[in-house]
Amino acid sequence: NVQPSWTYFGAHNGLFRRIPAIHQEECGQYDPRRRPWFVAASSGPKDVVLVIDVSGSMEDFGRMDIAKEAAITIVETLTVADRVAVVSFSSRAAQIGGFNSLIRATNENKERLIKAIKNLEANGATNFYDAFNTAFNALDKTIRSESTSGCNIAVLFMTDGRISEGPGANEVIKLVNDRTGQLSATFDRNATLFTFSLGQQADHAVTKSIACSTNGIWTPVDDFTGDLVTAMSSYYKLFALGLGEGGNEDFTAWVEPYEFTNPAGKIGTTVSAPVYDRSVKPPLFLGVVAVDSYMDALEQVLGEDATSSTTMQRFVMLSTAHCPKLGLTECELDALRFLGGGEEATCGVCNSTYTGIIPETCSFQSDLPNNLWHNTDSK
Repeated sequence: NVQPSWTYFGAHNGLFRRIPAIHQEECGQYDPRRRPWFVAASSGPKDVVLVIDVSGSMEDFGRMDIAKEAAITIVETLTVADRVAVVSFSSRAAQIGGFNSLIRATNENKERLIKAIKNLEANGATNFYDAFNTAFNALDKTIRSESTSGCNIAVLFMTDGRISEGPGANEVIKLVNDRTGQLSATFDRNATLFTFSLGQQADHAVTKSIACSTNGIWTPVDDFTGDLVTAMSSYYKLFALGLGEGGNEDFTAWVEPYEFTNPAGKIGTTVSAPVYDRSVKPPLFLGVVAVDSYMDALEQVLGEDATSSTTMQRFVMLSTAHCPKLGLTECELDALRFLGGGEEATCGVCNSTYTGIIPETCSFQSDLPNNLWHNTDSK
């Protein structure tokens, strides 16, 4: 008698629907796009390296706290199918958390990284070269030791300043292009760079050039009107487009067992799958559907302890069965850049109107439900 506890859907725009329904005191407090089950299903297994500027200027406008929040949000959304590393840089760069390569994103490892992120302090100059070199060294060591996810690589680089120490802009751009080329030639691995310029004083030219030259995405984030947490945690959208292509139709993602909030104290897991409109090209990412299951119910089916290493390995194998292949066109890439940062963020390679990346709103149709009690009636 194995029954799922909850079934729900998280849309690309943050809308959330759960069956059976539950009363919420406040609306809009829960964003499914920042949950592990959503990111895992929409992006697949991946190696993620976060590179965070901790130079002295990060003290201005509360940027350090915003950067920490963004980094913690990204780490929290990763699952056991992913690998992760966090690099902080100012005058020099270093990997934090006591690691020197990427690690599996288990709950224990994520907690260790989050603690290290919270302890970061702003001080020193800005050395782009050492930051990228440290990030690529971690990737190189991880791949050589065969402890990688084996799938896509995302390098998320955030800065609020300009190069003030170390090699200059041309050397930095050359380093990034050389190291991404080496990953491709030596290991047949493609690294996508997502660069973020925080504030008006941040370097736009170098960070944008790095993204455009490596088929990546650059996003400018304003100190007062921008949202760094949303911008950085939206990197999954690029991988979601790739996951919608042929060969990935049966992909599902499993989350490491965790303690449910409702009912409180109950241990369970979530299996999720991406939802696409495949009648268009490229397939249009609509959101993620998911089902919760209690671990004691799965123990009945599997005949083994839900906390055992064997069960954990099952989750990893199920979630790494498919690696999304990114075959996006230049116009599709530029459309994603436009979506994140407007015309300024595009690389000027396409004269498109940037349609077909996100579902369009029907002007003649209301977003409001026809029957407010429909979910309750459907119990």
